[in-house]
Amino acid sequence: MLISDLKLPSSRLAFWVSIGGVVVGIVAGFLAGAQPLYLGSAIGAIVAIIYFFADFERAVLGLLILRSSLDIFSAQQVPAAFAIGVNALTLLYITVQLLTHRTVQTDRFWWFFAGWVALQGLWVILLPLGGLGLDSSHLLVSVREWLRLFSWLMVYLLVMQLRERVHPEKVITCLFLGLVLPLAVALLQIILPVSLLPPMLIYGGSESASLPFEVGSRLSGTLGHPNGFATFLLLFVGLTHWKLDQSNRRLPWILLLGTLVFFIVMTKALFILVMLSVFLLVLIAPKLSIVNLLGATILLMFAIGLFASSDFGRERLSSITNTLLFNPDIDVSKSILLSQFDNNSFNWRIAQWTFLLKAWQNSSLFGYGLHSSPFLTRLTNYAHNDYIRALAETGIVGFIIFLLFLSVQFSRLLQLFRSVDHRSPQRNLCWVLIAIFIATIIGMLTENIWSHTTLFFYWWTCFAIISWDWSKPSINKHASYL
Repeated sequence: MLISDLKLPSSRLAFWVSIGGVVVGIVAGFLAGAQPLYLGSAIGAIVAIIYFFADFERAVLGLLILRSSLDIFSAQQVPAAFAIGVNALTLLYITVQLLTHRTVQTDRFWWFFAGWVALQGLWVILLPLGGLGLDSSHLLVSVREWLRLFSWLMVYLLVMQLRERVHPEKVITCLFLGLVLPLAVALLQIILPVSLLPPMLIYGGSESASLPFEVGSRLSGTLGHPNGFATFLLLFVGLTHWKLDQSNRRLPWILLLGTLVFFIVMTKALFILVMLSVFLLVLIAPKLSIVNLLGATILLMFAIGLFASSDFGRERLSSITNTLLFNPDIDVSKSILLSQFDNNSFNWRIAQWTFLLKAWQNSSLFGYGLHSSPFLTRLTNYAHNDYIRALAETGIVGFIIFLLFLSVQFSRLLQLFRSVDHRSPQRNLCWVLIAIFIATIIGMLTENIWSHTTLFFYWWTCFAIISWDWSKPSINKHASYL
């Protein structure tokens, strides 16, 4: 549907412009006298807003590309400020669209998503009312977590406004620019000594003394944490595979695919090997052939071999044998005991899960509140299992809602996969996203994937794009330059 333009009467427009000019003048004068830094920030914000509306498509794509480079500045609250800025710009844009009677692009899933995010606000409301297992002193933490979820909704809505203005394949191609800085920083983490790297580029930082590995031994790129970097790269492995299927020039995409797998392995996250295996298995399932099976096997063997080539990787792999999964002499209680001194991350997880489940029993219906897991056990850390996290933080009610949210996502992807032409790039991308989704819900069993904000920033971008009508050309006059 084309967006119609509304022509306001010139007298009314002049009136509001005059009022706006007076208000801006008064505020600018006050800020200049009170705090020049605030004036500079305000001017910068005004310039950003003007550009956002003047060149909307490129501004949105620029925001999408920029997000992957911000997590290293978490200590300076840059990602949080970015999320607030994106939320504000999205709400401002939607408000202008509504006031001028222009079309706001949404789909059915977005409304379900909005309802789910609104429902998460129930736990924010119940906390100060004494309806959860924690008191109101944790309200700020809960509000921040809800705002994080709300920012995902706004990203989805913002990307939806590009529908019929930029072709979906061009949007996804632009997302690959978001790999440039993370991979460049990861390369620096490989070739430069730790002593030459800024603290923000070293995983561990001031907490290195408590980490069971050498500082700087794991790559995190600009994502701040190796595990977050690993899942981010896995998403782009899927998108690269999709581009490889669509492109006539296959060599650049093959090289990029190998590069991404190399950096995934260098994060030295054991769980990502499981996710990569699941992803490849699901990916080749519809077109199972000797060639596809051989290619997936070679890629997986390359990843496992590279992982096992380092002392740290071999140590991580051998540590699995000292867990209840492969050692019949170890039970849950012994795992908890061993976790205190053996630096075995799986035994540590068993202890954390056990403590969280015991805590959940004291507030089983609604849990303790959003992002309360780090405050519920003596280990004071994330749950490292998103299902146990949902159960402990939001109780049985929230756990069911969480599973429903995941189920609807899967159903949405499957429905789109079945409804589009089997030869179309859209259908292929649907299956790639299904493979990533299945790998993700498996990875959630042992990792805090729900807290990987950057991953979901790009996931919701792709999820919004997949529902568009890919057969329609874009109407953006600058589309050929994007």
